[in-house]
Amino acid sequence: MQQKPFFNSSFDYIIIGAGSAGSLLANRLSANHKHKVLLIEAGPDSQNFWIRLPIGYYRTMSNPKISRVFATEPSEETSERKINWPRGCVIGGSSAINGLAFIRGQKEDFDDWNSLGARGWSYSEVLPFFRRLENYAGGESQYHGNLGEMRVSDLRNESRCCQAWIHAAQEYGLPFNPDFNGETTFGVGSYQLSTTGRWRSSSAAAYLSPARKRKNLTILTCAFVKRILFNKTRACGIEWIKGDKIYQAKANSEVILSAGTIQSPQILQLSGIGPRKLLKAHGIPVILDAPSVGENLQDHYQMRLVVRLTGKGSLNTACRNPIKLLEWGLKWLVSASGPLTVGAGQVGGAACTKFSEGGRPDVQLFIMPLSLDRAGEPLHKYPGFTAIVWQCHPQSRGKIAIKSTNPFDPPKIEPNYFKRSIDRKVMVEGVKILRKIFAQPSFRKLWDIETIPGTEFSSDQEIWEQISKYGTTIYHPVGTCRMGVDDQAVVDQNLKVRGLSGLRIVDASVMPKITSANTNAPTLMIAEKGADIILNSGCN
Repeated sequence: MQQKPFFNSSFDYIIIGAGSAGSLLANRLSANHKHKVLLIEAGPDSQNFWIRLPIGYYRTMSNPKISRVFATEPSEETSERKINWPRGCVIGGSSAINGLAFIRGQKEDFDDWNSLGARGWSYSEVLPFFRRLENYAGGESQYHGNLGEMRVSDLRNESRCCQAWIHAAQEYGLPFNPDFNGETTFGVGSYQLSTTGRWRSSSAAAYLSPARKRKNLTILTCAFVKRILFNKTRACGIEWIKGDKIYQAKANSEVILSAGTIQSPQILQLSGIGPRKLLKAHGIPVILDAPSVGENLQDHYQMRLVVRLTGKGSLNTACRNPIKLLEWGLKWLVSASGPLTVGAGQVGGAACTKFSEGGRPDVQLFIMPLSLDRAGEPLHKYPGFTAIVWQCHPQSRGKIAIKSTNPFDPPKIEPNYFKRSIDRKVMVEGVKILRKIFAQPSFRKLWDIETIPGTEFSSDQEIWEQISKYGTTIYHPVGTCRMGVDDQAVVDQNLKVRGLSGLRIVDASVMPKITSANTNAPTLMIAEKGADIILNSGCN
């Protein structure tokens, strides 16, 4: 792999960002030996063991060597708190540090995209790309593929408490769902995970590993993109910083921006593409007045309910037992199963509050047989069990804007959580649903105290105040370079930046509307379909 910086090199395609989308794109575009491809990444090419181990995300998510932790602006709706948004800054991007849940979202999510102007991105049109990228351990079906590089596995850990929660959710009235990536997301069951055997299946492991030896693919790490270069309105290359030097490379065909929801709009703005007033305020020459760059920011905000178990079953207790740790290690080593193979949420599902429309789930549930304040911090000393709820389709919209011309400075992030009152109401109802499930016979016998937020907070207003004080992100920011056909859309349905040539954006920032569940699987799909569009565009 080439690591040495260079001057005045020329490539057909330059991909900015080696995360979930960029790694897949690099594989697909370099598969044709005629295409000379540069993949450039701000982070290192880490072989950290905890990246590879599925449960290791607890150690990597806030590790400054492989994760860049951004912070939102404080707001009244979050009790004047800043919310940390860690993003993977390493080969593989956030797919190297995420909680591994592999779920596409509701069929209606993609039909919504189509109706919002993302023509060609309806569910029936994106399903073939989901199937193409996937190698599902359960085999091929109308919903699943088994020939792709991204390994997807069913849960391989038995938890008596998680199973009891599933039974309790059914007693509450939710149906059992054997496959959240099948006919519907409604109901409860086990999550599928982006794992293969004992290991995480990150975008780097799935897509870059088999492509690294290609002579036409150059991977440059620890290189911070400063700006995209233009010849009038055509993207013609990039400029980046490595060490204390500045370098440039030329793009003969296209520059492809895959830096993610936070840094794709930041790089565009630093390059002169964004709201004219913002660019002029920072003395940046305007290449394209694009008011929507950085707008339409969406994220899932989560609230945790934690109870104290009265018997065995919490990983909080088990992980302090050397014999249990040895047992887990043996299970992982011998049968690729057990607690070391799990992700953030083992079981969960989707439910409808009284505000849902047409029977479409409006809250997502995530269950873990452990408890802690946040990833990277110690587990609670008591035997905790956590249920998480987030709103599938928040209506509030935020924005991202540069604060300086220094590319190393983080942008200003304003999620505007709960600016729409319906978002508050849905989250309150979601907490009440979790409490009702906890109270069902199959689970009520397993716990004695609700430790977070505490049953003393029972009115809608009291529940909302606890959500405001203690809720946080579930790490799903999207939408800041919205796809559509209207004049305000940043990219068109072919992911080309409107008003410019030679520049596309292929990452989660192009989503017109956030998907209902975890966002890594749909981001991979965007890259798979994006690669297909690029390779069939006639520019090769």
